[in-house]
Amino acid sequence: MNTLDTLEVVPTGAALGAEVHGLDLALPVSDAIAQTLRDAWYEHLVLLFRGQDLGDDAIMRTADIFGGSQGSGAHSYFNRNAAAFNPHRVEGYPEILAVTNLDENGDPTLDNGGLGSHEVVWHSDNSYVEVPPAGSLLCAIDVPIGGGGHTSFNNQYLAYETLPAELTRAIEGRHQVHDSSRNSAGVPRPGVKLPEKPEDVEGPTHPIVRVHPHTGRCALYLGRRRAWPSNYVVGLPDNESEALLDALWAHATRPEFAWEHVWRDGDAVLWDNRCAMHYRTPIDPSRRRVMHRIQIAGEPVIAPW
Repeated sequence: MNTLDTLEVVPTGAALGAEVHGLDLALPVSDAIAQTLRDAWYEHLVLLFRGQDLGDDAIMRTADIFGGSQGSGAHSYFNRNAAAFNPHRVEGYPEILAVTNLDENGDPTLDNGGLGSHEVVWHSDNSYVEVPPAGSLLCAIDVPIGGGGHTSFNNQYLAYETLPAELTRAIEGRHQVHDSSRNSAGVPRPGVKLPEKPEDVEGPTHPIVRVHPHTGRCALYLGRRRAWPSNYVVGLPDNESEALLDALWAHATRPEFAWEHVWRDGDAVLWDNRCAMHYRTPIDPSRRRVMHRIQIAGEPVIAPW
C-alpha cells in the first residue's frame, strides 16, 4: 500500500524539480497522499517518479490526481485535422498520445509525422489552444540508454521575477498571438498553409504573463518562439514585437533557470505548463523510443492586469 509514512519528496537542487520516493502510482492513492502530491507539484513545478510500471489505466488514474485529463480538440485546427494532429493516438485511450520515434512499421526513424527523433525546442505544451493544459505527464516505456532525448525544464516564475525592469515595463498589459500551424518540432502540420502576415495567424491570444490559479504567482508565458508572423505581440509594430520577443526568450531560457532529466525505463515525469517550459535533445534515429503522454485539464489563462 501507498502511505504517507513512506512518501518522500526530494528536491533536485536546481531551479525546479523534485523526485518522489516511496510511491507506486499503479496502486491506489489516498486523498491525503493526493493532496501532498499536488502541493509538491505546485511547489516544485516538475515531479519525477522512478521505477513505475504504469499501464494506460494507471496513467489515466494518475492524471485524475492532478485534475483529470484534457484532450486536444480545443482549437478549430484540430477539429478539422484530428488524424493529422495525432497519428500516434493510443487505441482505446483517446486522451493518451504515444510519443515515439517509430514509423508505421514499428521501426525507429527520424521523421514519422509527429516529433520523430528531432530536437524539440523550448515550449509550453499546447499554448496554441484557447484553454491550454495545466500540465503533462510523460511515462517512459522503452527509452534507449545513451540514445539522447534528454528533457530539460525551466522555471518561468524565476524568469519573470528576475526580468530587467525595462522588460517588465515593456510587457505590462501585453498579449501575444500563438500560432498553431507547426508542431513542437517546428514542422508544418499536414495540410496547413503557413501564415504570411499577422492576419493569417490561426491561434489564440494569451497574456505574456499569467497567474497560476493555485499559487497566485506570476510566470512568463511565451509558448513557442516562431519566425514572424507566427508569433507577435499585439499592438506593437513588427520590428518592436520581434525585438521584445527575442529579449524575453533570451532571458527565459537562461541555464540557471533549468534542470535536465535523463530518462530511464519506468520514469514518469509530471510538469506544470503554466509556469515551466521544456526542451528535448535529439534522439538517435536508429534506436527505438516509446513513451505515453497524457495532458492535465487546464483552465482559462489568467492575466495579472
